[in-house]
Amino acid sequence: MKKLLLLFCFYSAAFYCNAQTNDETAIRNAMNKQIKDWNNGNIDGFMQTYWQSDSLLFVSNPPTYGWKSTLEHYKKSYPDTATMGKLSFKLLQLKQLSPEYYFVMGNWYLKRSAGDVGGIFTLLFRKINGKWLIVVDHSN
Repeated sequence: MKKLLLLFCFYSAAFYCNAQTNDETAIRNAMNKQIKDWNNGNIDGFMQTYWQSDSLLFVSNPPTYGWKSTLEHYKKSYPDTATMGKLSFKLLQLKQLSPEYYFVMGNWYLKRSAGDVGGIFTLLFRKINGKWLIVVDHSN
């Protein structure tokens, strides 16, 4: 009986670790897709990693609520590929908060002819219908 219980615990732990690894990989893949789309001048593609809801929150001054408003904010702030530059991220932390939520923190960088810029971001990812999407973005 002890061996059976021990075996069950081992497989449960292995399943949990594998699920966590798969979730982190999916989030990293979503962020890599963002980089690829941004660097191809495709803001619409970049926005596919965001929750398409009026409840999406982009923390700025003032905060922007909703997917469509966030898309408009990006298009107004980055009207062309020269302004967009080339994006890169350095992930500093991926932390699972629950099976449904991940906290992500990192640095963002834009290499541009008009001058390089960068900052830090925090993201809240939520697993919605089996897909990890950004539900809160605070970038500065």
